[in-house]
Amino acid sequence: MTTVTAPATTRQPYRRRWAALAVILAAEVMDLLDALVTTIAAPTIRADLGGSASLVQWLGAGYTLAMAVGLITGGRLGDLYGRKRMFVIGAFGFTATSLLCGLAVSPEMLVGGRVLQGLFGAVMIPQGLGLIKEMFPPEEIGKAFGLFGPVIATSSVGGPILAGWLVDADLFGTGWRMIFLINLPVGLAAAVAAMRLLPELRLPGATRLDLIGVLLVSVAGFLLLYPLIQGQELGWPAWTFVSMAASLAVFALFGAHETRRARSGGDPLVTPSLFRKRAFTGGLVAGLAFFSGLMGLSLVFTLYTQVGLGYGPLKAGLTGLPQAVGGVIGFGLAMSGLQERLGRGLLQIGTGVMATGAGVLGLTIHLAGLQVGPWQLAPGLALVGIGMGLTMAPFFDIVLAGVDPHESGSASGTLTAMQQLGAALGTALLGTLFFDLLDRRWGFGSAMQATVWVEIGLLALTFGLSFLLPRRALPAH
Repeated sequence: MTTVTAPATTRQPYRRRWAALAVILAAEVMDLLDALVTTIAAPTIRADLGGSASLVQWLGAGYTLAMAVGLITGGRLGDLYGRKRMFVIGAFGFTATSLLCGLAVSPEMLVGGRVLQGLFGAVMIPQGLGLIKEMFPPEEIGKAFGLFGPVIATSSVGGPILAGWLVDADLFGTGWRMIFLINLPVGLAAAVAAMRLLPELRLPGATRLDLIGVLLVSVAGFLLLYPLIQGQELGWPAWTFVSMAASLAVFALFGAHETRRARSGGDPLVTPSLFRKRAFTGGLVAGLAFFSGLMGLSLVFTLYTQVGLGYGPLKAGLTGLPQAVGGVIGFGLAMSGLQERLGRGLLQIGTGVMATGAGVLGLTIHLAGLQVGPWQLAPGLALVGIGMGLTMAPFFDIVLAGVDPHESGSASGTLTAMQQLGAALGTALLGTLFFDLLDRRWGFGSAMQATVWVEIGLLALTFGLSFLLPRRALPAH
């Protein structure tokens, strides 16, 4: 057998790799912030642009659904056309669509801009991860990926607060629009720096895109989410249930297509053999339940604080700070050695802590009613955050331990896309539940408590499915 490229261990490390890593991290920050900011700003946006209650859900679901679909093929585009080229295209596109969102004059224009943002983000983000593996020698890869933890933690803590401050500050009379316009200098700087600092790398022998598979999974996702979000305000006509049933049929068609493509020697979007593994399928459903509950609860809690309690955007962002700080603490505890010692058990402890925190939050709201204050909400939110960090830290490594080495690339991409799909599904499900209960004359406190109970149920499902996962992650190489 002859090789066309030198093994990674003999390749010289890229000279400007640390500067290039800073560019990649800047792109990661833009993506993380834009996934969070509309949750805080949504009530203000709706008050300005108008639109129905579903606008609040579409601002998040449109972005995350587009990201989920795009991530399935984003990495493959880099293999085919060059990671640097696709990163630059993604960064410029993300910046341009941020401007489009900032200039939106209607709900439809803003939601369309959010969908395009998600698609360009899905082109940009996977390239950075692939570049890191190529630029750094084996002994430095751990340090490079280790920097993502502080960046994610800082973004999760600062994102909602920054969004709230920008909306309240009304800089230059822009109001909520500044949460998107702030991307312009950051995005342009990242794109220009990428052209100068990133190496051009392309995978030899990369396979063609499965465009039919992309189309099928996109249609299936839309057929599921659209009726979930719009059905409540339309009175749940028959077509909403037909659409959701059709989405299941299209997902099944997608699975059949992927199987046929693999058998014919093509390269499927998702390796079909993954779904014959108990650990992977269990992890996929567990992750869908976990991330659905996490993002759905975040959206509903923001609506509860701003619309129900009358908090301004900045106060709402600060009220959620204990959860973000708790998440950082949870990650830190996991990384201090608990993940290696406890394995799957840490994930189970995390879901238990998170469910306890949700219960404390619901009880606090029940006892205090609409007189509840940020300090009273803090203990429950902090426990939710700590449990979130403890659960998320080992999740991907534990699930991937149940697949074969040649399947790990497809499995990793599918899990990441599932995380985004779960966020979109949770926004649709829990947001719809919250608005439906309000329409039925439930008070804000009662509707929030009902949402908390659904979240506890989803965490219980995650806990139960965790027993299908491997006991420990694979040892690091």
